[in-house]
Amino acid sequence: MYIMNLRGEAAKGKNLKIKTAKMQYEDVLALPAPVHFKPVRQRLIFRLLLFLLSVGDLWMTRFTYRLTGMEKLKKGEPCLVLMNHSSFIDLKIAARLLCTRPFHIVCTSDGFVGKRWLMRSIGCIPARKFMTDVTLVRDMVYAVRELRSSVLMFPEASYSFDGTQTPLPESIGKCMKMLKVPVVMIRTHGAFARDPLYNNLQLRKVKVSAEVEYLLSPEEIAVKPVQELNDLLREKFTFDYFRWQQENHIRVKEPFRADGLNRMLYKCPGCGREGQMHGQGTRIFCKCCGKEYELTEYGYLSSVGVESRAALDFTHIPDWYQWERECVRQELLSGTYRMEVPVSIYMMVNTDRIYQVGEGTLTHTREGFHLTGCEGKLDYVQEPLASYSLYSDFYWYEIGDVISIGNERVQYYCFPKDCGDIVAKARLATEELYKLVKQEGKS
Repeated sequence: MYIMNLRGEAAKGKNLKIKTAKMQYEDVLALPAPVHFKPVRQRLIFRLLLFLLSVGDLWMTRFTYRLTGMEKLKKGEPCLVLMNHSSFIDLKIAARLLCTRPFHIVCTSDGFVGKRWLMRSIGCIPARKFMTDVTLVRDMVYAVRELRSSVLMFPEASYSFDGTQTPLPESIGKCMKMLKVPVVMIRTHGAFARDPLYNNLQLRKVKVSAEVEYLLSPEEIAVKPVQELNDLLREKFTFDYFRWQQENHIRVKEPFRADGLNRMLYKCPGCGREGQMHGQGTRIFCKCCGKEYELTEYGYLSSVGVESRAALDFTHIPDWYQWERECVRQELLSGTYRMEVPVSIYMMVNTDRIYQVGEGTLTHTREGFHLTGCEGKLDYVQEPLASYSLYSDFYWYEIGDVISIGNERVQYYCFPKDCGDIVAKARLATEELYKLVKQEGKS
């Protein structure tokens, strides 16, 4: 649902690795499920700790913010804080902006692995990505009503790959009505340009700012239909950070700005081949046909060499990514979409550690995901309507690019092996397949 994703920041000596161990698949399944605990009141000392840990990076980015309508929020009044999700600095921005009031943070459950006590103490509430989670909603209600604490959530649940919005859950309007508290929105600028997910955790020198807006009162939420609330939030969560960079003449002059760009731009617009793109330095090129682009200091793509120009050319990264989405959709409609890759398999059944259980094969078709492996012991199927998006990430906890599927009992983390860049395509296919199947169900 609505989750903060704790991704490691390896740059400048910072890292957030995760505790792992090797174990047999059947032994992992036999482990006890985690015991659920209600959220605990956030102590002032931990709120101050979050604030102090945020000072250094915010000072380096010359962080500024602007308030709109925040005088409507009473002192000590709990609220629901919705924030767009661009990079790891989001949490530090929130710690700075919310330091005067107790707040809980909806956090992906793998963030609790090996540090459950600390995460609960600083106010984190665990949740599973892109799943209907009744326990999460109960915890949020408990936090605002019983603990008189605000709740911070990232409704997009995952970092944006291309600097534009990611899908919002359809249940968010219902959640707002259940909480019966004011809704505040934090929208950042510069966070994506400073640390885009594809760029191997390499930080750029970019100013970061935020807008804090009082969005809705409890009275307004009560009278608005759920669909109207959802539509309002989708409008507020519509953005294009590459366009923002271009229009505001934000210069990113680091020589590594195209490193890893192939993770997102995996399909060549010249020859149509997938998995042959390579982003390095300031350029991205196709190893098959030689099609090459330069990523300029102001966020544009510039085709390199007259001979490399093609009928299909892109100057804007989100346009390229949207073209890839449409290509995936056409594959699904024609019945030709199929992903079948060898993977290393990790599992999470509790918050003690992530367990490495062996090798297997991950298949994705119109029927959904099918994961097999661990010498025939593992056979897991996930249908298309199980999730409206996909928990996929680049360089997850410094292990590798990952695709994660699962249910309330177990989460599987699949790391593709020697098969090119397929993580972004898998997310696009999951989102488009969900929309197609829902549409077919309605018709």
